[in-house]
Amino acid sequence: MLTREIRATLIASLGLFLLCAGCRAPHAIRDPEYYELDYAVSQAWNDPNPVEAAVSPSYAELAGPHPVEDYIQFSLAQNPQIQAARLRLESAANRVPQAASLQDPMFGVTAYAAPVQTAAGQQEVSVTASQKLPWFGKLATQADVAEQEVQAARAQLAAAELEVVEKVKRGYYQLYFVEQAIRITEENKKQLQLIETIVDRRYRVERKVNQQDVLRVQVEVARLDTELVQLRQQLDSAQARLARQLHLSPETPVRTLEALPMAQIPRDIEGLYRRAIASRPELHAALATIERDRRASDLARLNYFPDVTLGMTWIDTSSAGISPIANGNDSFLLGATVNLPIYKTRLEAGVREAETRAVASARQYDSLKDATMEDVKDLFAQATSQEELLQLFREDIIPKAEQTLDQSIGAYPVGEVDILQLVDNWRQLLRFYINEKQLEAQLRQSLASLARVVGSYEVNNPPGLERLPVPPIAPPNN
Repeated sequence: MLTREIRATLIASLGLFLLCAGCRAPHAIRDPEYYELDYAVSQAWNDPNPVEAAVSPSYAELAGPHPVEDYIQFSLAQNPQIQAARLRLESAANRVPQAASLQDPMFGVTAYAAPVQTAAGQQEVSVTASQKLPWFGKLATQADVAEQEVQAARAQLAAAELEVVEKVKRGYYQLYFVEQAIRITEENKKQLQLIETIVDRRYRVERKVNQQDVLRVQVEVARLDTELVQLRQQLDSAQARLARQLHLSPETPVRTLEALPMAQIPRDIEGLYRRAIASRPELHAALATIERDRRASDLARLNYFPDVTLGMTWIDTSSAGISPIANGNDSFLLGATVNLPIYKTRLEAGVREAETRAVASARQYDSLKDATMEDVKDLFAQATSQEELLQLFREDIIPKAEQTLDQSIGAYPVGEVDILQLVDNWRQLLRFYINEKQLEAQLRQSLASLARVVGSYEVNNPPGLERLPVPPIAPPNN
């Protein structure tokens, strides 16, 4: 038997230890990035120049012409959308051990306001500890539900990477088109100025044309200057759009190569259908969602079975008391309690809710699959038609337009062609040059979108050879 003072000291020490053990952990910050975020937010309130801190960095090594692969590699490491998806995956992975874990045990201390007199002695304090034990399979099923959320997050990370790659490519090829349009326009401006020289000589020296011809060419030169101003504005916008996907300052002078390698067009649309259904990350995420909801249905059915709570109580008994046979032996009690799942309406509604959600997820998968097939068909048709038009421009339309302009320039000095026809032929050739570059950019943009739909970085990569990089999930800190 322990003296009353020793018992009180032990009980107080035990309670204080358990309280401190339970309250210590939440104060620790385990994620260094969260520490940086917390510090940055606290400092932002007192930052005298918050705009400077908010501007994305600029990397000098990315300035100037680069192949699209360089920008893709950089975006996969720096794009905030990808980083957010990666952290959501890590967050989901940390929910699995939580779902598989028992709830915290319960500990309680009861001090009797009025001591209880028993035959064994006087009772003043009792200590209780209990642990809830879910029915067999509940914890494992909860962990399975959380694991499927991890799989969905993993697929969403891959989808985010492919989406960013598509945006980088589309932005790159749009920037390529604007750069080429500026180059072509400036080159054709020189040709127009040559025409202006010919017209001016015929007017001032030969006196074979009137001043209207000179003014007509000068107006066309001024019009071309206006188009160049608009194109340079589009250049700034295209550079800022691409820099955004790289998480760079919009002032970063990103540029494209002057010439692009030949685009490879896929020919087997049936193979594209199969690749899209087998590899598109959004479909994998939808399948993981279906499986998650199926496991949630199993978990709802397990609610028909009771959970068990096992407990133990120790009652401090002292020899002091009014009983003549008081011996001061402490009391130990073991107990078990169960919940009674008797409200069938609630339980059945929970099962129906989970099953309905699973069916809805399956229908959502079917809808996404149909949309995927439509996208493959649409983008394949776009790429095919753009390739045919591009070939038509390069092999037929542009050569004939160049020949027409050359003949017009030669015929104008002898009066066989008037100035309106000459300028119109020049303007038409300029439009064909720009349309050819626009088609080239649009073709590559269509291929970029098609690659994303089939779940690949490149549309011509054979299935099974490409694996999207997924970072390993670190085990949770204990």
